[in-house]
Amino acid sequence: SQVAKMKLKHNINPVLLQLINFIVLVYSLVTYIPWYILSGSKQAIAKAKQVKARPVNNKPGGAYRSVNSLHCLASVLYPGCDTLDKVFKYAKTKYKDKKLLGTREILKEEDEIQPSGKVFKKVILGKYTWLSYEDVYIKAVNFGNGLAVLGQQPKTNIAIFCETRAEWMIAAQACFMCNYQLVTLYATLGGPAIVHGLNETEVTTIITSKELMQTKLKEIVSQVPLLRHIITVDGKPTTWAEFPKGVIVHTMASVQAMGAKADTGNKQPSRPVPSDIAVIMYTSGSTGIPKGVMISHCNIIAGITGMAERIPNLGEKDIYIGYLPLAHVLELSAELVCLSHGCRIGYSSPQTLADQSSKIKKGSKGDVTTLKPTLMAAVPEIMDRIYKNVMNKVNEMTSFQRNLFILAYNYKMEQISKGYTTPLCDSLIFRKVRMLLGGKIRVLLCGGAPLSAATQRFMNICFCCPVGQGYGLTESAGAGTITEVWDYTTGRVGAPLVCCEIKLMNWEEGGYYNTDKPYPRGEILIGGQNVTVGYYKNEARTKKDFTVDENGQRWLHTGDIGEFHHDGCLKIIDRKKDLVKLQAGEYVSLGKVEAALKNLPLVDNICAYASSFHSYVIGFVVPNQKELAELARKKGFKGTWEEICNSPEMEKEVLKVLAEAAVAANLEKFEIPVKIRLSPEPWTPETGLVTDAFKLKRKELTAFYQPDIERMYGTNVK
Repeated sequence: SQVAKMKLKHNINPVLLQLINFIVLVYSLVTYIPWYILSGSKQAIAKAKQVKARPVNNKPGGAYRSVNSLHCLASVLYPGCDTLDKVFKYAKTKYKDKKLLGTREILKEEDEIQPSGKVFKKVILGKYTWLSYEDVYIKAVNFGNGLAVLGQQPKTNIAIFCETRAEWMIAAQACFMCNYQLVTLYATLGGPAIVHGLNETEVTTIITSKELMQTKLKEIVSQVPLLRHIITVDGKPTTWAEFPKGVIVHTMASVQAMGAKADTGNKQPSRPVPSDIAVIMYTSGSTGIPKGVMISHCNIIAGITGMAERIPNLGEKDIYIGYLPLAHVLELSAELVCLSHGCRIGYSSPQTLADQSSKIKKGSKGDVTTLKPTLMAAVPEIMDRIYKNVMNKVNEMTSFQRNLFILAYNYKMEQISKGYTTPLCDSLIFRKVRMLLGGKIRVLLCGGAPLSAATQRFMNICFCCPVGQGYGLTESAGAGTITEVWDYTTGRVGAPLVCCEIKLMNWEEGGYYNTDKPYPRGEILIGGQNVTVGYYKNEARTKKDFTVDENGQRWLHTGDIGEFHHDGCLKIIDRKKDLVKLQAGEYVSLGKVEAALKNLPLVDNICAYASSFHSYVIGFVVPNQKELAELARKKGFKGTWEEICNSPEMEKEVLKVLAEAAVAANLEKFEIPVKIRLSPEPWTPETGLVTDAFKLKRKELTAFYQPDIERMYGTNVK
């Protein structure tokens, strides 16, 4: 079974193991009845088994809807609040003096010189300081009025290019109030992509930070001829000698001061209507230049209505930690869900998230330890990293400690798969691991890319909380599906949210049909109020990806392939773009190959590659430094990190490990990589080889590794 496959291996004496199993059995029997009566788990088990979505008719390809919105899709969070400014006003009135946005003060910054000679910046951070709902509202009103003083007109574009922080949310709320269209750009987009976004949207004002202005904007500002104002959110930067004429730099505080003084008494500000564009979100897209997705007020409100319904008891007691890019639809939606329900948002960054994070000085506290959040969103890349770190620590334990951890882990996996809880294991064994995320997390939301079953199970077990896997696209305002908290199955993304419906369309080339048995399969189409307006200044692409049916309902053609299970939950099984036909005619799903191999301790990241002119798959692998160095030592190979990665001998050794894992994961023979290239450098968004959500950029990876592709195929590949 799947559970048996995911269990950890131990080396305990068989007689002792029998005795331990007997004690566990007795303990389980003694505690079962009081637990069953007191914990309310009867309902949880029943809920887990319930049908969660149904097709609206019996025709093949009929749309599936959540059982909670079979007759009518939900689209409004609060009555009468049909635009984002109204939602914030409602929340401000309801939660007035409650804390909303929190930021840690920097007590000390210092440079730490590494043995290699590299200099790492380290920080010591203090407590979180908070702005209330009322504070944020006033700051946003003043900022919006200040932008009007600078000449910003309603329904015109304004760009934000900034790290995730309180000022980002304040600026966004100001734009929603004044009906300015907010153009969002990832802080890690490359120069040409930023120039493309700024020029395509013809912005005259950009909101940024001192650091990004000095590092990213400095090089490109001369290529954006329409730019007139740069607003820095964190104080006055130093301008440079060749600074372009006609561009003025303001601080956010000075613009707010202008807005506070401005006389807006007689002028009625232009309020948005539901169909007005709120955000033009540039997606870094796995292919080519970024596309700007136009998201209206009603799109975002429908999306967050659907998301909020999947988080039970969401409210004022919750604290959310915000550290993913706010220019990503997953983070923006999650924070707007929190803002509209009275939750606190404490800001963080991937470099300061945990005690062990790269920027935190040894011995001082990371953000999760200080904030103790109850809700957190993560991309699989970050979860996979936590999983590998904990597993490495387990391997370093004494034999007794390791076996104790493994027994508890396997016992809890059995219990979870039956729908039971394990309070004793949680408090004795997993408490320490749970503290890595602050100790109070009650729901972990995961989106952006597929999460492996092993990582999801690990999170359920060690962090003692449900992991809600979600599926959505920028083009669907981030909304699509989210698993319910009591659904502990793995590898699925849940039922459609109450704001949308999903149908499967036949894809003949891939051999997927909505009449397939036992599960209907096909390309996933999402319909509902959350489906966005289309791509900015790209009518042809909009027509290709969006359609409107006879009832006026908009549908997004996602390019993802899914199957619906009997309980109405969706599983993503393939991707149209990832399908390559080999020379002999077999179809290989590159995503499937990568998913099977990505979770090996030896692999930090992997990109499979196949060409229709050849009969086998090859791959590029970022190896785990510790694991590969250990393998090299075992094989008697000596050399620097680069020499190990460039060694044909080590490539062969890693291939053997990959081949074993591929067989264990039931990959077909033709799907198993035959040759690989080990990359000494990791792939980060800065390298341009992965997106901000750490999805592979296949086109860029192919170009980067072109010489290796030719070497591995022994030819000039087309």
